[in-house]
Amino acid sequence: MLDNARAKEAENSPPGIYYLRDLYKSAIIVIHQLPRTPETLWLRLLGRGTVQQQAIQELESLPQTHRWRGNVIELVCHFLAVLALRQNPEADPDEEVLIVTLAQLYEEAIAQLQEETRQQEKLRFVTNLLRVRFGEVEEELLTIVEEIATLPSDEFTPLLLQLSREELLERFRKDAE
Repeated sequence: MLDNARAKEAENSPPGIYYLRDLYKSAIIVIHQLPRTPETLWLRLLGRGTVQQQAIQELESLPQTHRWRGNVIELVCHFLAVLALRQNPEADPDEEVLIVTLAQLYEEAIAQLQEETRQQEKLRFVTNLLRVRFGEVEEELLTIVEEIATLPSDEFTPLLLQLSREELLERFRKDAE
């Protein structure tokens, strides 16, 4: 097929990408020939068999904080939506495994995002409460905000409302040490 299309590999492109003549300004991507790199991960997820399974394993093994993990999972979410809309009753077993695995990854990413959002809101709440109580929240108070936020809100709220600035600093500096 590549020969019939007169597709050529460009010198500066990774394996698996073949450019058509300038007239068409397009390329053919041969997914199973792509290198196993983070840059090609989302394309390899569209592959089949071993290529797709390896890509799923790579996606699962990316650290939660990896800068591309969120983007790839978002793209995968869109892909899942397309697959779900198709709802082929004679679905390929590999496709079913893909859907289940990617759905789990998506759910994990959403759960982590929700937890991070809750923690940020808690930190913001503690900082705002300190600001209301003591005016400006200077560096010294900022050093204990995270420690305070580790407590459940029904524990830290009375402390923030009742303890003086000095008492808060003394108590949470000791806890941090």
